Amino acid sequence: MSHIHLIKRENYGIIQMDREKANPMNYEFVAQLRIALKNLLEDDSIQGAIINGKENFFSAGLDLPELYSYDELQFEKFWRNFMELVCDLVSFDKPLIASINGHAPAGGCIIAIGCDYRVMAEGNYKIGLNEIPIGIVVPRGVFDIYSFWIGRKRAFQYLLEGKLYTPEHAKEIGLVDEVVPADKVLEVAEQKMKQYLKYEQTSWRITKKQMKRAQLQSISSISDFEMKTMLQQWWSQPVRSIVTQFVENLKKKG
Repeated sequence: MSHIHLIKRENYGIIQMDREKANPMNYEFVAQLRIALKNLLEDDSIQGAIINGKENFFSAGLDLPELYSYDELQFEKFWRNFMELVCDLVSFDKPLIASINGHAPAGGCIIAIGCDYRVMAEGNYKIGLNEIPIGIVVPRGVFDIYSFWIGRKRAFQYLLEGKLYTPEHAKEIGLVDEVVPADKVLEVAEQKMKQYLKYEQTSWRITKKQMKRAQLQSISSISDFEMKTMLQQWWSQPVRSIVTQFVENLKKKG
């Protein structure tokens, strides 16, 4: 796979995200990440997985310049595939850890909160859900996952403000679990994985599945009406204007 690489340790796997500088998510990236999760879930020799980013970036989120060029059918196909990815993360009943090497806004944060444990690099990085300022509708199920970690009141207020957090603030509110030097992030994530794998795995997986049942039900029960609303908003003139400006600013930065 061109954007996702699998690294197998003795009894767990590392999903190495590797697309461009910042792991922006297009259709192929999402599809390959889903395949990697499926392969590790179905491999009986693998008992857990770590999702790892790149230097300075876990993932910058959706690849807005590419998504901006999609037609209506392509964008709907992408969005449905992305929501299926969120389902895959939540339903992955083996231990799943996020190794957050740097920035993780928007879609990058969604991948992270789909995991059981998050280790983030210290430094001038940001994490959070900042879709609202861009005009993207945040699905109800994503809010439920977000609020599971940081509380419903805070999630409600911060999501509507498009708030991003420093690693230290993210740890303080429970969005990440550990903040360590950047060169230690994967090492600490692997240490945590080894701790998880010391436990009897059948009990661990059944318990995790039971505790995440409400999240999975919420993210997988999005109605056609909700999906249609999200898609219509993407194609609305105000959102197209915001995204156009965003894309132009990215091009200027080079």
